[in-house]
Amino acid sequence: MSNLAPAPTSAPSARPVPGDLPMLNSRDLFTTQREVLIQHGTEHYRLRLTSTNKLILTK
Repeated sequence: MSNLAPAPTSAPSARPVPGDLPMLNSRDLFTTQREVLIQHGTEHYRLRLTSTNKLILTK
């Protein structure tokens, strides 16, 4: 028996952004380089800005 939800059949709709959450502007993160490192506990993640202006987060 699987606990996985069925795959969506259509593109997900945009989620509303709550007004009480802190917000970081990506322009502030990528001022001089196209990659930043994020430390989460003992793990490190790389957030990269692609040439097509998309964000990719990798472990």
